[in-house]
Amino acid sequence: MDSSDRKSRRDEFDDLLRDAIEKLPPEVRRLVDEVPIIVDDEPWPELLREMNLPVSSESDLCGLHWGIPLNEKSSMSDQPDTPRIHLFRGPIVRLAGSNRRELKRQIQITLIHEIGHLFGLTEERLAELGYE
Repeated sequence: MDSSDRKSRRDEFDDLLRDAIEKLPPEVRRLVDEVPIIVDDEPWPELLREMNLPVSSESDLCGLHWGIPLNEKSSMSDQPDTPRIHLFRGPIVRLAGSNRRELKRQIQITLIHEIGHLFGLTEERLAELGYE
């Protein structure tokens, strides 16, 4: 794959992510507008080790919510981290394969999953809702 193919795939991913954000309910979008959504190519090795996941160039970690969930924040908190959401392009693309519709679906699922964590939902609750 040459650099122009990689750029067009990145552009496609970014366009689909923008669409997914725009389709969020307005009240959710307003809250999410305050949270950086960062797209990384892959999860970094230190993160995988910290999460007790195998360090691999073929990781299947698609996203991560970083920081204190909004339902646990307080003005008395000494937690300096600004909440943020990371989406990992490589694992999402690998999961979707070459199917654009599936890529769109995986981006939406991952985004909603991480927003769920932002609002304090557990992995179990997200699975119950269909956002594994």
